[in-house]
Amino acid sequence: MSHMFLATCPKGFEPLLVDELISVGASNVKQVAVGVEFRGEIEHAYRACLWSRVGNRVLLPLLQGTAESADELYEAIQSIDWMEHMEPTNSLAISFTGSSQAINNTHFGALKVKDAIVDQFRDSTGIRPVIDRDTPDIRIHTHLYRGRLSVSLDLSGSSLHRRGYRLFAGTAPLKENLAAALLLRAGWPKMKSEFKQVFDPLCGSGTILIEAAMMAADIAPGLDRDHWGFVHWKKHDAQLWDSIIQEAEKRRVVGLSENDVEFIGADIDARVLENATANSKNVGLEDLIQYKVGQVEKMMPPSAAPGLLITNPPYGERLGDSSTLMFMYRSIGDKLKLDFRGWKASIFTGNPELCQVIGLKPDKTYKLNNGPLESKLFNYHIYAERTDADSKVDLADLEPLSEAGQMFANRLKKNIKSLAKWRKKNQINAYRLYDADIPEYAVAIDVYGDWVHVQEYAAPRTIDQVKVFERLKDVIAAIPQVLEINPKRVVLKQRKRQSGTQQYEKQGHLGKFFEVTEHGARFRINLKDYLDTGLFLDHRPIRLAIQQQASGKDFLNLFSYTSSASVHAALGGAKTTTSVDMSATYLSWSAKNMAMNGFNDSAHHFIQADCLQWLKKQRQPAYDLIFLDPPTFSNSKRMQDVLDVQRDHVRMIASSMRLLRRDGVLIFSNNYRKFKLDYELLGAFDVVEITQNTIDPDFKRNTRIHKCFEIRHKA
Repeated sequence: MSHMFLATCPKGFEPLLVDELISVGASNVKQVAVGVEFRGEIEHAYRACLWSRVGNRVLLPLLQGTAESADELYEAIQSIDWMEHMEPTNSLAISFTGSSQAINNTHFGALKVKDAIVDQFRDSTGIRPVIDRDTPDIRIHTHLYRGRLSVSLDLSGSSLHRRGYRLFAGTAPLKENLAAALLLRAGWPKMKSEFKQVFDPLCGSGTILIEAAMMAADIAPGLDRDHWGFVHWKKHDAQLWDSIIQEAEKRRVVGLSENDVEFIGADIDARVLENATANSKNVGLEDLIQYKVGQVEKMMPPSAAPGLLITNPPYGERLGDSSTLMFMYRSIGDKLKLDFRGWKASIFTGNPELCQVIGLKPDKTYKLNNGPLESKLFNYHIYAERTDADSKVDLADLEPLSEAGQMFANRLKKNIKSLAKWRKKNQINAYRLYDADIPEYAVAIDVYGDWVHVQEYAAPRTIDQVKVFERLKDVIAAIPQVLEINPKRVVLKQRKRQSGTQQYEKQGHLGKFFEVTEHGARFRINLKDYLDTGLFLDHRPIRLAIQQQASGKDFLNLFSYTSSASVHAALGGAKTTTSVDMSATYLSWSAKNMAMNGFNDSAHHFIQADCLQWLKKQRQPAYDLIFLDPPTFSNSKRMQDVLDVQRDHVRMIASSMRLLRRDGVLIFSNNYRKFKLDYELLGAFDVVEITQNTIDPDFKRNTRIHKCFEIRHKA
């Protein structure tokens, strides 16, 4: 018996769904506002459920009518003989969309539909179906718009994008049918006879690669699903369904045996790749897909054969900042042009402006929604032969700097020259080279031996983001040339106001540490995994002062971070050091810093605590030298109170002074540029500002980097 069916899909997928329905033998296939209508036997609906890679649901309309009021809706639903479709013992779920003047609440509409169905069964059999919103035996879709009512049986059950293989997902996973749509728009699998590898350098949980492998191996996307909406339908043809499943199983075996395409995924996070591997195994593709740890900026073709590179890079503030992302997208473009000649590439992004900096002209673009977000797929063909026009872009890192870039490079050279004598005299190998000296280049550049840490100050949104990126590109290009270092040792981050524990949160998981020295002290530095590096360079003179005053004293370091001040105190001959911080990560780092300098005995203590609460519990003056360096602001969940250094400094200083012996000194520092110390409320103590004595030459361009005071008990 022939029926009219409706297949639904995300906006923009309709042409792909039309092709799929025609391929399973449907007729009268037509795009409509809510999806694709088609005519066919129940077999065609079964095949659509099993084989549609881009669809969401396959619906069998039961009623097309009219209804305005709740009573008319109830009567219309009761006009359907529900005994033809389900048993009274079946579980039921209702979805209701749309509205009328009398029905303007979807929950109320769904309730009236449910009442009509349940009442019919109760009146006829004395038994009423139970409601199960998660995995019902029967799911009914009802839509009401301008008095027009449609009621349908959902043959798919849950959405078809839920294949059943993805038990683990990443931070921002693509739905399976979106991944399939991207592949189809990229030309896969039609190109598989010519392109023998598919590579995703930002593969996350592996969804794109798994969908690509299923297409290449002729595996039905619904083959591993364990729930269908038609299984408990009274008109379900179980024998027909079993034959369709058996046919798909045979096609799967043949497809896997004949596959000659390699599928390779890379990601910077090994833990994410473990999830991708598990997902591949769930669908039986563990032998087809290889995963490896790798950075997209360093990606290389897995083998010499041409292939399809398809990926969904991060594109929003949730996963990264715009300038950093632009640098990533430009790196992708440069790598494609230099190392992926002869390949096809498809980049999917929710921020199409980012693709402006890739430096390749797309052959085709497609609009595809990613949930509520309007997104685009950019398809590129990287031609095998170089041209004069694009060779300059391919070798951009070897080109002379632009005029603006040369101006910036000249400023770096000037700064290097001005700091040279001071650095040599004090044996300084970790210093600030540049701090927004030229307004257009709003970055801070810190040198750590043969590594460079670049912090971009976030530009206002009113500034053209492409121009911001081009200036940043000048910065990144000039640094290796001026300092004669490997470009891979230039690490870029964006600096903006932090809140909560953001300053403590990992930015990555590389675990890349190296060592720098300062006034005889050795420190572990990590430029990539955290927002901060492990050493506040502007505090260098303060640490030296602590080292020079610490001999024979008990030293307390509050908000100790990686305890660099404690290391200096120990080197200066402190009798004991006590470092207090609420981060276990940084206290572990502190212990390693201390051990690296030869101090691992019981005289050096590390306490994990909220400093404000810890101070409240201490009563006895037990320290001769105290360093108090609180953050400007913190609302960390690990703290009982919100900390604001301007508001709370009097309380913190007073509590710290209670622990300071009569002839001791408290060094109080903070980085709030508008900070004003309340001398009146601190009148019980002798307070001397020493800020000017704690600014080394590399920070003279910006003397507001911190404020520093020595505080003593009055005689």
